[in-house]
Amino acid sequence: MNRKKKINSILKKRLKKINAKSAPANKEKYISKAERAKLEAQANEQATTDSAVLENS
Repeated sequence: MNRKKKINSILKKRLKKINAKSAPANKEKYISKAERAKLEAQANEQATTDSAVLENS
């Protein structure tokens, strides 16, 4: 019984891994804290240049 149970559990684990890999990923790609700060700084810089252009027009 133990041998049978162990083989079944191994096969179930393999199936789980295969299904997990083939399933579509719902999570977004991780962006580090430093990268988020850099992107935010770029967005702020672009917003200030856009507002400066609007004021000069």
